Amino acid sequence: MVPGEVWARLRRTTPARIALGRVGHALPLGEVLDFQLAHARARDAVHAALDPAALTAALAPLPVLEVESDAPDRATYLRRPDLGRRLSARSAAVLADAGGDCDVVFVIGDGLSATGVQAGAAQLVRACLAGLDNLRIGPVVIAQAARVALGDPIGEALGARVCVMIIGERPGLSVHDSLGIYMTYAPQTGRTDAERNCISNIHGAGGLSPQEAARTLGWLLREALRRELSGVALKDDQTPTLAFEGQGPA
Repeated sequence: MVPGEVWARLRRTTPARIALGRVGHALPLGEVLDFQLAHARARDAVHAALDPAALTAALAPLPVLEVESDAPDRATYLRRPDLGRRLSARSAAVLADAGGDCDVVFVIGDGLSATGVQAGAAQLVRACLAGLDNLRIGPVVIAQAARVALGDPIGEALGARVCVMIIGERPGLSVHDSLGIYMTYAPQTGRTDAERNCISNIHGAGGLSPQEAARTLGWLLREALRRELSGVALKDDQTPTLAFEGQGPA
């Protein structure tokens, strides 16, 4: 096989930028423009603002609460991750008035890709809820300027046994609209990342589908409630689905 064919096969297996070619001592113009476009999309995703009204409409008729972190604007949010982990005083009051007692609360946070959240979070929530009919589900909370840990005070305030944070993941040059799920048993301020389970890379361009992510979350969620724990102590021990001949890799 000639080298060009080898590189062509490799390029089909990965979104990474390999075997780009060259024109003289430079990259081909098309590859340069593709890179600049990917970089621009990633920057736009980081700085984009969430549209809570549109997201609420996409979630209807599910009950929704809107909150925000202690970061007053996007620029501060990006510079001060600590503020994105704390509720604003107004939001703390909203949640205190809401009260509640539920098995699971879903929190949708803009994170570092409001673009991804706007495009896919409502569909992901519905996919997750489809397998949780026998559990008490709290209102969906839309959180602006949110970091992952903002789910802890939200879940605590709403009396949730488990908090499921759906959040926009840090965009890269291959994917700018990916979502992540972070599940925490007994959410409360001060929980660490080691006490969460993460399902990442959820997006439509070759990533994990909402249905696949929902299946994994459903298993983890029921095990978390049964064992009363989450994080590094809870492994995804589901029996893998076997691929049949002609239907995928063995």
